[in-house]
Amino acid sequence: MLPARPTVRSRFDGWAQQHVRFNPGWALGLFATVAFSFAPPVARFAIVGGFDSTTLLLVRMLLATVLFAVVLAATDRQRLRLPRAGLTAAALIGAVNAGGMVFFFAALGELEASLSAMILALSPPIVLSLLALRGERLTRRHLVRLGLALAGVYLLIGPTGQVNWFGAALALIATFLFALQMALTQWTLVAYPTRTVAFYVTATMTCFVALYWLLLGAPWATPTPAGWSAVLILAFVSTLAARLAYFAAMGRIGGAQMALFGPLETLLSVIWSVAFLNEHLAPLQWIGGALILVSALLAVQRLGRANLRFPRR
Repeated sequence: MLPARPTVRSRFDGWAQQHVRFNPGWALGLFATVAFSFAPPVARFAIVGGFDSTTLLLVRMLLATVLFAVVLAATDRQRLRLPRAGLTAAALIGAVNAGGMVFFFAALGELEASLSAMILALSPPIVLSLLALRGERLTRRHLVRLGLALAGVYLLIGPTGQVNWFGAALALIATFLFALQMALTQWTLVAYPTRTVAFYVTATMTCFVALYWLLLGAPWATPTPAGWSAVLILAFVSTLAARLAYFAAMGRIGGAQMALFGPLETLLSVIWSVAFLNEHLAPLQWIGGALILVSALLAVQRLGRANLRFPRR
């Protein structure tokens, strides 16, 4: 007796079991992306409303650090321990990330949130450039990606004459620092527990931001109720929840795949800014933003094939 011929459904089920596997890392990455996308418009709203940018960042980080500590204490106190190598890496990444946050929040005082978010989309091609410093081969396609990104930046901030160049420079520096911390995180921290890493990185960021705030003379103005609402959203949604999901996703799918969400984060931030802050972009700025997003999409395709880990010695 001949065996029964496989049906179309059985063939599909076999293919699905072999090729389609749900990875919770992607869901975590998507959640982190959406949570992070709220930060630029919410922070811009608070700053325009009179909240000093550095003070806003400090209050956000203080709240987030306390929340991380509470989460760890309530779930597993033993996870508060990290080996010396992990602590050193977390301190370094926290310092880099703190610098990026300070520059970005300062930029939000000069630029609209939609413009700042579009500049942040330069992270993937910058990550590729950083990889070249440790041996990743540069190709002509990468030069094309960089060319598209630079052309996009020029159209975004140049021809209209209405963009604050100082604010744009601050956003560019922040973008470089964010790209650097993404690469460093993948290289050094993915082997450690997610919540522990998130706590130590956030705590280090808080220390550096507090030091910078003190150097500025500890500026303070009593926030409005709307300002406090913005701080709570930034602390709970765009810091605590977003960072827990981000580090968990990095450990499951890696930094290259997390970079795939960069253009989506930019698009969502622009949508929130236009919808809730009534921001408007000139036609040339939309074209510039589109070029940056195309460059980012091309870069993340390459990142998916790049080796983001340090070679074993």
